[in-house]
Amino acid sequence: MKRMSDSHRLYVIRHAVAAERGDAYPDDSKRPLTPDGMSRFRKTARGLARLDAGIDCILCSPLVRARQTADILAQALPDKPRVVETATLVPGADFRELAAELENHKRSSAIALVGHEPGVGEIAARLIGLRHPFQFKKGAVCRIDVETLPPAGPGRLRWFATSKMLAKLAK
Repeated sequence: MKRMSDSHRLYVIRHAVAAERGDAYPDDSKRPLTPDGMSRFRKTARGLARLDAGIDCILCSPLVRARQTADILAQALPDKPRVVETATLVPGADFRELAAELENHKRSSAIALVGHEPGVGEIAARLIGLRHPFQFKKGAVCRIDVETLPPAGPGRLRWFATSKMLAKLAK
């Protein structure tokens, strides 16, 4: 059995503030981040970088707002991890499909998962063995350590922070 020090770190992240739903974006998948959302998440990402997250790979929903959030995160991290779009993080995706996707990244020690609510709250809950989802504000991040990929049992919640909390670390 792996020691938790040899575990995988998963950073579950809700996309940053996006344009409102409505006539301007009849296709919800095309809604982008707002300029303020981008600016705020850059600070959040710099705060996460100060925590020395050491993220190897960023998996994200292919929806524009999630991809933009993932790209901002990748640019803020010193190692500039690759961003991989996956349908396993779109709204309504099945957790079992995400678990199977994670198996493809089992050599990574730290992976960020960028998606949408309520999905990211459900993912975080499933990863630590809870039945009720967390509530993620836009740009929020939590770190969960798991022993194996795909997770074979409940992981450990290490921390959960709002975008504002992480932005304060960037200063």
